[in-house]
Amino acid sequence: MGLIAPLCLIALLGAAPAAPAAGGWSVAPSGGDRPSFYAEGPPGTVLQDTVSVTNPGRGPVVVHLSGTGVQIAFAEQGVRIPARTRADVPFTVSVPAGAEPGDRSGTIVARDADGRTGTVRLRLRVGGPALAALTVEHVAVHGDRITYELVNRGTTVLVPRLAVRADGVFGRVLDRAPRTLPVRLRPSARLQLTEPWPHRPALDAVAVRLTVTAPGAAHDTATAQARFVPWGAVAGGAGAVTAGAGALIVVRRRGSRTADGGPAADAPGAAGAGEVPRAGAGPAAGAAT
Repeated sequence: MGLIAPLCLIALLGAAPAAPAAGGWSVAPSGGDRPSFYAEGPPGTVLQDTVSVTNPGRGPVVVHLSGTGVQIAFAEQGVRIPARTRADVPFTVSVPAGAEPGDRSGTIVARDADGRTGTVRLRLRVGGPALAALTVEHVAVHGDRITYELVNRGTTVLVPRLAVRADGVFGRVLDRAPRTLPVRLRPSARLQLTEPWPHRPALDAVAVRLTVTAPGAAHDTATAQARFVPWGAVAGGAGAVTAGAGALIVVRRRGSRTADGGPAADAPGAAGAGEVPRAGAGPAAGAAT
């Protein structure tokens, strides 16, 4: 794309289709009988066109040009058009680098010193493949809730659906059918969300699985592990835990040797894989249950 051409003033030779303002002047696309502007290009490109402001009156008029809806830059925003003259003003339309494929709409607005306006519609089509891609990340269980992040890895806006499942030692403890989430993810957007779990198990080891889908075959799953132990109850019933722990915990002791080479008795509480859990301690109570 070359540099924007300077403003051109052309003697008025005849009337052309235009959006007239109350003051008699009008604004329209340059070069032919076009009712509106149309531009098309992939993300990251800059497109160029020209808008004409026609003044059929007997005196000059000054208008200010602006754009809405899309990124428009004019070669000159304040334009003075002599009597019976047309001013051709080049402008560019920038397609954002991260824009998703699809159509955009905007307008070019010309306004004179008295507040009278003329407008021309502009349609921008962003090219490129429409790709639906979605990931679910950083799944974690915090008390009575599950936290996670959704990331739009594609080029289209996504409305995701979420299914939640959790399996414990003795079977499934949570099974929520897919449902549409009240969010819209734009391309490259990352969103932190929370899934409530008010009736989680009091005592269990679970595997939580989140599955997300979206139109266009976007699909992803992620899992997290969690253990639930009622530490308050364990602390209150230390005596009962002690008896239970002796029956349920199997500890393999490791032998060591004294300086003279003879076998030595194992010491409870020694570090390492051969450590003997003490009844009533946190890890032992969790393992016993």
